[in-house]
Amino acid sequence: MLGRGLVAALLVAILDQLSKAAVLAFFAGRGFGDRETVTSFFNLSLTYNRGISFGLFNGAAGVNALVFSFAAAAIVAVLLYWLSRASSPFLAIAIGLIIGGAVGNVIDRLRLGAVVDFLDFHVGFLHWPAFNLADSAICIGVAAMLLDGLLLRREAH
Repeated sequence: MLGRGLVAALLVAILDQLSKAAVLAFFAGRGFGDRETVTSFFNLSLTYNRGISFGLFNGAAGVNALVFSFAAAAIVAVLLYWLSRASSPFLAIAIGLIIGGAVGNVIDRLRLGAVVDFLDFHVGFLHWPAFNLADSAICIGVAAMLLDGLLLRREAH
Protein backbone atom coordinates (compact mmCIF):
# COMPACT_ATOMS: atom_id res chain seq x y z
CA MET A 1 0.00 0.00 0.00
CA LEU A 2 2.96 2.28 0.60
CA GLY A 3 3.68 2.43 -3.12
CA ARG A 4 0.11 3.40 -4.02
CA GLY A 5 0.06 6.19 -1.48
CA LEU A 6 3.45 7.52 -2.56
CA VAL A 7 2.41 7.49 -6.22
CA ALA A 8 -0.77 9.42 -5.32
CA ALA A 9 1.31 11.92 -3.31
CA LEU A 10 3.79 12.38 -6.14
CA LEU A 11 1.04 12.89 -8.73
CA VAL A 12 -0.75 15.46 -6.57
CA ALA A 13 2.45 17.40 -5.86
CA ILE A 14 3.44 17.44 -9.55
CA LEU A 15 -0.03 18.40 -10.82
CA ASP A 16 -0.30 21.07 -8.12
CA GLN A 17 3.03 22.65 -9.06
CA LEU A 18 2.25 22.47 -12.79
CA SER A 19 -1.15 24.13 -12.28
CA LYS A 20 0.42 26.90 -10.18
CA ALA A 21 3.17 27.45 -12.76
CA ALA A 22 0.53 27.73 -15.50
CA VAL A 23 -1.49 30.26 -13.50
CA LEU A 24 1.60 32.31 -12.63
CA ALA A 25 2.59 32.33 -16.32
CA PHE A 26 -0.96 33.29 -17.33
CA PHE A 27 -0.99 36.28 -14.97
CA ALA A 28 2.65 37.32 -15.58
CA GLY A 29 2.96 40.86 -16.86
CA ARG A 30 -0.76 41.58 -16.82
CA GLY A 31 -1.41 45.20 -16.03
CA PHE A 32 -5.19 45.14 -15.86
CA GLY A 33 -5.77 43.00 -12.80
CA ASP A 34 -5.31 39.64 -11.23
CA ARG A 35 -8.72 38.10 -11.93
CA GLU A 36 -10.04 36.40 -15.04
CA THR A 37 -13.74 35.55 -15.27
CA VAL A 38 -14.27 32.00 -16.53
CA THR A 39 -17.97 31.42 -15.81
CA SER A 40 -20.73 33.20 -13.89
CA PHE A 41 -19.63 31.32 -10.74
CA PHE A 42 -15.89 30.77 -11.26
CA ASN A 43 -12.87 33.04 -11.68
CA LEU A 44 -9.16 32.50 -11.91
CA SER A 45 -7.91 34.84 -9.21
CA LEU A 46 -4.22 34.95 -8.36
CA THR A 47 -3.68 35.31 -4.61
CA TYR A 48 -0.82 34.57 -2.25
CA ASN A 49 -1.73 33.04 1.10
CA ARG A 50 0.98 33.62 3.70
CA GLY A 51 -1.18 32.17 6.46
CA ILE A 52 -3.09 28.95 6.86
CA SER A 53 -6.56 27.88 5.76
CA PHE A 54 -8.85 30.69 4.65
CA GLY A 55 -6.04 33.25 5.05
CA LEU A 56 -5.85 32.99 8.85
CA PHE A 57 -2.56 34.35 10.28
CA ASN A 58 -1.76 36.00 6.94
CA GLY A 59 0.83 38.40 8.41
CA ALA A 60 4.53 37.83 9.25
CA ALA A 61 5.30 36.16 5.93
CA GLY A 62 8.89 35.09 6.62
CA VAL A 63 8.15 33.59 10.01
CA ASN A 64 4.93 31.99 8.82
CA ALA A 65 6.64 30.28 5.88
CA LEU A 66 9.11 28.58 8.20
CA VAL A 67 6.68 27.75 11.01
CA PHE A 68 3.96 26.40 8.72
CA SER A 69 6.50 24.47 6.62
CA PHE A 70 7.93 22.86 9.74
CA ALA A 71 4.44 21.98 11.00
CA ALA A 72 3.50 20.50 7.61
CA ALA A 73 6.73 18.47 7.54
CA ALA A 74 5.90 17.02 10.97
CA ILE A 75 2.39 16.14 9.82
CA VAL A 76 3.75 14.55 6.64
CA ALA A 77 6.14 12.44 8.75
CA VAL A 78 3.21 11.14 10.82
CA LEU A 79 1.19 10.50 7.67
CA LEU A 80 4.09 8.60 6.09
CA TYR A 81 4.24 6.34 9.14
CA TRP A 82 0.46 5.83 8.94
CA LEU A 83 0.78 5.14 5.21
CA SER A 84 3.42 2.48 5.87
CA ARG A 85 0.89 0.67 8.08
CA ALA A 86 -2.20 1.17 5.88
CA SER A 87 -3.87 -2.08 4.90
CA SER A 88 -6.37 -0.89 2.29
CA PRO A 89 -5.70 0.73 -1.08
CA PHE A 90 -8.48 3.26 -0.42
CA LEU A 91 -6.85 4.49 2.80
CA ALA A 92 -3.39 4.49 1.22
CA ILE A 93 -4.54 6.71 -1.63
CA ALA A 94 -6.41 9.00 0.79
CA ILE A 95 -3.26 9.47 2.87
CA GLY A 96 -1.26 9.99 -0.33
CA LEU A 97 -3.62 12.78 -1.42
CA ILE A 98 -3.05 14.59 1.87
CA ILE A 99 0.73 14.11 1.73
CA GLY A 100 0.89 15.34 -1.87
CA GLY A 101 -1.21 18.39 -1.09
CA ALA A 102 0.88 19.26 1.94
CA VAL A 103 4.11 18.87 -0.03
CA GLY A 104 2.76 21.02 -2.88
CA ASN A 105 1.93 23.85 -0.49
CA VAL A 106 5.24 23.54 1.39
CA ILE A 107 7.11 23.87 -1.90
CA ASP A 108 5.30 27.18 -2.46
CA ARG A 109 6.05 28.41 1.06
CA LEU A 110 9.75 27.63 0.79
CA ARG A 111 10.09 28.91 -2.78
CA LEU A 112 7.79 31.95 -2.71
CA GLY A 113 7.12 32.63 0.98
CA ALA A 114 3.38 32.04 0.37
CA VAL A 115 1.00 29.53 -1.15
CA VAL A 116 -0.36 30.34 -4.61
CA ASP A 117 -4.17 30.14 -4.64
CA PHE A 118 -6.22 30.74 -7.76
CA LEU A 119 -9.52 28.83 -7.83
CA ASP A 120 -12.23 31.37 -6.96
CA PHE A 121 -15.80 30.06 -6.77
CA HIS A 122 -18.62 32.45 -5.95
CA VAL A 123 -22.36 33.04 -5.91
CA GLY A 124 -22.97 36.65 -6.83
CA PHE A 125 -20.76 38.71 -4.56
CA LEU A 126 -20.26 35.89 -2.04
CA HIS A 127 -16.85 34.33 -2.65
CA TRP A 128 -15.39 31.19 -1.12
CA PRO A 129 -11.73 31.84 -0.22
CA ALA A 130 -9.48 31.08 -3.19
CA PHE A 131 -7.76 27.70 -3.08
CA ASN A 132 -5.59 25.44 -5.24
CA LEU A 133 -5.20 21.83 -6.37
CA ALA A 134 -3.20 20.90 -3.25
CA ASP A 135 -5.97 22.21 -0.99
CA SER A 136 -8.50 20.19 -2.98
CA ALA A 137 -6.43 17.01 -2.65
CA ILE A 138 -6.10 17.53 1.11
CA CYS A 139 -9.87 17.98 1.52
CA ILE A 140 -10.67 14.96 -0.65
CA GLY A 141 -8.07 12.89 1.21
CA VAL A 142 -9.48 13.84 4.61
CA ALA A 143 -13.04 13.09 3.44
CA ALA A 144 -11.88 9.70 2.13
CA MET A 145 -10.13 8.95 5.43
CA LEU A 146 -13.32 9.78 7.32
CA LEU A 147 -15.32 7.60 4.96
CA ASP A 148 -12.84 4.78 5.47
CA GLY A 149 -12.88 5.17 9.24
CA LEU A 150 -16.62 5.58 9.66
CA LEU A 151 -18.16 3.45 6.94
CA LEU A 152 -15.61 1.19 5.30
CA ARG A 153 -13.72 -0.08 8.32
CA ARG A 154 -13.48 -3.84 8.15
CA GLU A 155 -13.88 -6.01 11.22
CA ALA A 156 -10.63 -7.16 12.78
CA HIS A 157 -9.95 -10.86 12.37
